Amino acid sequence: MSATGASSAAEPPRVLMLVPARTYRASDFLTAAGRMRLDLVVGSDGALPLGGHPVVHVSPGDVPGSVARILACGKRFGAVVAADAPMLVLAAIAAERMGLPHNGVRAVSAAADKTEQRRGWADASVAQPAFRIVPAGASEYCLRQAAAAAGFPCVVKAVSLSASQGILRAEGPDAVVAAARRIRRILATAGRPADEPLLVEEYVRGPELSIDGLLTDGRLAVTALFDKPCTPDGPTFEETVLTTPSRLPKPVQAAAIATAGRAARALGLTHGPVHAELRIGRRDGRPRPVMLELAARSIGGLCSRALHFADGRSLEELVLANALGCPVPRRSTVRPSGVLMIPVPRRGILRAVGGRGDATATPGITGMSITIPAGQRVQPLPDTDRYLGFIFAEGDTCEEVEKSLVTARERLQVVIE
Repeated sequence: MSATGASSAAEPPRVLMLVPARTYRASDFLTAAGRMRLDLVVGSDGALPLGGHPVVHVSPGDVPGSVARILACGKRFGAVVAADAPMLVLAAIAAERMGLPHNGVRAVSAAADKTEQRRGWADASVAQPAFRIVPAGASEYCLRQAAAAAGFPCVVKAVSLSASQGILRAEGPDAVVAAARRIRRILATAGRPADEPLLVEEYVRGPELSIDGLLTDGRLAVTALFDKPCTPDGPTFEETVLTTPSRLPKPVQAAAIATAGRAARALGLTHGPVHAELRIGRRDGRPRPVMLELAARSIGGLCSRALHFADGRSLEELVLANALGCPVPRRSTVRPSGVLMIPVPRRGILRAVGGRGDATATPGITGMSITIPAGQRVQPLPDTDRYLGFIFAEGDTCEEVEKSLVTARERLQVVIE
């Protein structure tokens, strides 16, 4: 049997993969499709290196036209997979038109909007921070009132951005107003609508973790649970080190997984990958998982390269197999592993990233990828959603993995003018 569950003598399953022009994920999904010997057709809005596969021009900004072009290509597909977030709505509509398993458009849209998440989770009594939604054009008085209701310190968020972009912690009323102004500028630069609201929510103290999993008929099968040993506490929230498996107590892990599953179902998600972010707060002296955000996609950036499953498959192969209706194995990596996302330290022109040889020679380091070429203008979070690159490690324990990643990062010399 092949990785997709089909006989090697049978025709390979045909998959439509929708790839946005700006994504880290294209090459890993294309590699996974090649390993699985899928008959792949790519839908994209950019000139990406797509491995010679047939390409259909699609655009998230023209869903009707894109769906018409997909249907006009005259191919019968076994699954539609969005390689990254911008293609999720188009994937849902195309799959619906072709009678394939899919998430509803309303569910996918809710997962991409933090206000809809908060409302849906409130209706379903899913644990989450106290929050207020502040409409565009609200007065400073309204902002201060919303923050006072959430409590200080609080967090001010753009509702449509991801990867920690447009998120700031505020210690008091004046800081809330300043944070909102800064986030408005970020939204304008990102081309977001001027009438987009902001989210003001309670700051939850405690360790942070992320859960990756795959939904089948609403049931969540966990593929990875990452600890964040360097949990950021503000004013910005750039992620750095992720390690797996989790070191949290098993009952806390189980409660977090159950909370993530309820959160996905509350939004109406039933099919495909999800990536959930939680913090472990406390209530009545006991640990309590609290939902921060959830996306209808797998973990972003190149972070999935930290995962190596016992049967040799990558996370992207599991996502493709799940889309084709194959069973999802229980989470199982070969040994403790992790990734460090290298944040941009300051604004300017990136001239060089030195010390790479010393960094990759660090015991436990398995790879490194610098994803921003020299000569480009860079800026730190929360003004952007880009990291300088990714460092990967494995070890006998998660403590060893964390130490290797931190040591390797310290050996890099980032030159920004």
